[in-house]
Amino acid sequence: MDYTRNEARRWARATLHGFYDAPLTPFTHDGEVDAPALRHNIDAFVDMGMEGIAVGGFIGEAWNLTLGEWMHFHELVADANAGRMQLATIILDPSARQAVEKIEFTRKLGYSVAEVMNPSVQLKSDDEIHSFYKYITDRTDMAVVLYRTPVSGTVLSLELMQRLTELPTIIGVKQGSLRRSDTYKLRRELPDDFFVSEPMEQYFLDDLRMDYWFVQWAAYHYTVFGKLRPLIRAYMADAKAGDWDAAQSKWLSLRPASAFIEDMTVWELMRTGTYASAFTILKPWYDAIGLKGGHVLGPVAEVPQQRREWLAGKLTELGIA
Repeated sequence: MDYTRNEARRWARATLHGFYDAPLTPFTHDGEVDAPALRHNIDAFVDMGMEGIAVGGFIGEAWNLTLGEWMHFHELVADANAGRMQLATIILDPSARQAVEKIEFTRKLGYSVAEVMNPSVQLKSDDEIHSFYKYITDRTDMAVVLYRTPVSGTVLSLELMQRLTELPTIIGVKQGSLRRSDTYKLRRELPDDFFVSEPMEQYFLDDLRMDYWFVQWAAYHYTVFGKLRPLIRAYMADAKAGDWDAAQSKWLSLRPASAFIEDMTVWELMRTGTYASAFTILKPWYDAIGLKGGHVLGPVAEVPQQRREWLAGKLTELGIA
């Protein structure tokens, strides 16, 4: 890694800017990682200017992999990336010991950050969750990002977040409660060298206007905007130049596509409480925009052909594909 444990926050502030999407994992019909398809996608992420990717999480179906499959997948990603983008892993384990083992494995492959979700079973009190993260950060020097989400079963409280920022290698949080007021509160109350990232593009221009430390962490929006993606970079450039009217105009032009993305993904997540069924639609979505979606791992069901055809039509209508 390019930092020591006491330099993690400074390194993050200087390095983590832009889009760190959490991509899908293309699987074969037999449930193996499709290595050529994975390489195709990573080449495409580099070509689209992605600053980094965060793999191993819910959207990548890593919750449904064996430990051996999880590790092999991370090896394939590191090999395909070949140092071109920053790599982050996502840890979903309730076992702190397993989390440390995974983090150290990926560190040796060249990964620089680990997003670690608080346990979905056991360890539910603030003290227990704090002990979970302290156990991990005492045993690895890799920078850690929190995931504040109801999917874990316990949304990290403000008081616990304040305690966790005292651990030097915890550098930020993916603010996944889907309440904008939470984001504002956390940004006011937590240290300036600790980032609070909104995973949804619809808030991005507002963040730019506030001159907030920008990193859109472990989301998927930048990728799935497809052919409209250059408009995001264009309104970023306008904002940087101080031309807010031009930035607003471009941002507004993306709202129909943004609304469709939110309806198909975030709304389904909130309605069902699970990524498993809510994000299968992104498999044919990837196919429609020139990426490789691959198959879904069982027992999750594939998207029916009729719905795939409907989706392709909608994406073309919106200018995404």
